[in-house]
Amino acid sequence: MTTDVRRLRNYINGEFRDAADGRTIDVVNPVTEEVYATSPLSGQADVDAAMDAAAAAFPAWRDVTPAERQKALLKIADAFEERAEDLVAAESENTGKPLELTRTEEIPPMVDQIRFFAGAARLLEGRSAGEYMEGLTSIVRREPVGVCAQVAPWNYPMMMAVWKFAPALAAGNTVVIKPSDTTPASTVLIAEIIGQILPKGVFNVICGDRETGRAMVEHPTPAMASITGSVRAGMQVAESAAKDVKRVHLELGGKAPVVVFEDTDIAKAVEGISVAGYFNAGQDCTAATRVMVHESIHDEFVTALAKAAADTKTGLPDDADVLYGPLNNANQLAQVSGFIERLPAHAKVEAGGHRVGDKGYFYAPTVVSGLEQDDEIIQHEVFGPVITVQSFTDEAQALEYANGVEYALASSVWTKDHGRAMRMSKNLDFGCVWINTHIPLVAEMPHGGFKKSGYGKDLSAYGFEDYTRIKHVMTSLDD
Repeated sequence: MTTDVRRLRNYINGEFRDAADGRTIDVVNPVTEEVYATSPLSGQADVDAAMDAAAAAFPAWRDVTPAERQKALLKIADAFEERAEDLVAAESENTGKPLELTRTEEIPPMVDQIRFFAGAARLLEGRSAGEYMEGLTSIVRREPVGVCAQVAPWNYPMMMAVWKFAPALAAGNTVVIKPSDTTPASTVLIAEIIGQILPKGVFNVICGDRETGRAMVEHPTPAMASITGSVRAGMQVAESAAKDVKRVHLELGGKAPVVVFEDTDIAKAVEGISVAGYFNAGQDCTAATRVMVHESIHDEFVTALAKAAADTKTGLPDDADVLYGPLNNANQLAQVSGFIERLPAHAKVEAGGHRVGDKGYFYAPTVVSGLEQDDEIIQHEVFGPVITVQSFTDEAQALEYANGVEYALASSVWTKDHGRAMRMSKNLDFGCVWINTHIPLVAEMPHGGFKKSGYGKDLSAYGFEDYTRIKHVMTSLDD
């Protein structure tokens, strides 16, 4: 290990600390495959310290007026803008993402989302008071739930951290958040930024592995556990949280259907779908990776999509022409490669299907056609730059194929027929349906799925309310 390897540290109760027992994890740059930092491998003592700090800070933060919480969040948003280049550099080193796309596609939404929840902080209200029984007035209070244990993923480390801490803090909760063991750098930097604004203990970061996350969820202090991750991880969190009836917020995997009807503008659809499928190397639960095309335009669409894949570039973070960088880690590269290696004989790789270069976890933009509904690559999340294509005959079959997976996070429909678009949006069993577009998100609208994609909402007033509890107060009108 070279001397320029950085040492990342936990942030607990307003100070940076090593793990109590000194253990660390090597952090690898996915572009170079070299260790660039170490981070704490936090154990029970570290989790205890972070939870104690958050619990001690909660009463005062809960009682801060909404206006003051708003002011603090607005300061955080401003600080993110001021430190944008530092955040971009840390995130790119974390993930290998293109610098320019991270600068333009992640920083502005993150800042906007923090400002949205800053505004939401002042809208914590129950229903109006009223007399529903003679001589008695009822009031509904919305209150923060308490300490929130939050686990963020490696595909969007910065943005998913924002999606978690912003609504939680706005509602008056305190936070202990754990980044992925492969991408801790940007979250530690966020702690440095936030630490200049919030009181000690309100926001805490602990680094570590799966066992660290498990210790957080199983800890008796948090009132709520929130995770963005795999279905397997979500099921484990739900099981652990059930032991003491913790509230759970799960945003899990996806397998977004993209239904393309015969009246679609093929060139426009291919452009939108290819970007939505390959952005961030397809490492997105909402990525447009499972395309169903009407049989009458199937061959033309596949040809156009394969050309779009061939024209899509992956490469180094400082290359302004690349759409995406490497996969996040060696295990993810092996997973994506494995799906292609195990393709059935009836499948056809129309483009890509291979690693790019021999250094870094780069994978070519890939298109696979000729697939059947029960094929592994249709039923399971690849989480890589791979778009599959199936053919359908009519609207009923399109719906059958689209809904015929265990995931239910996001979907899209491409058609000029308004009535058909409305029917499909009604019948698609997914938390989000885009029409003639795929992947845009705004702070005002909810994001979250059904079935094995989890429950609870991120973003929007609905996501904000997930971090509150409702109390009924009834008072007698008698003296």
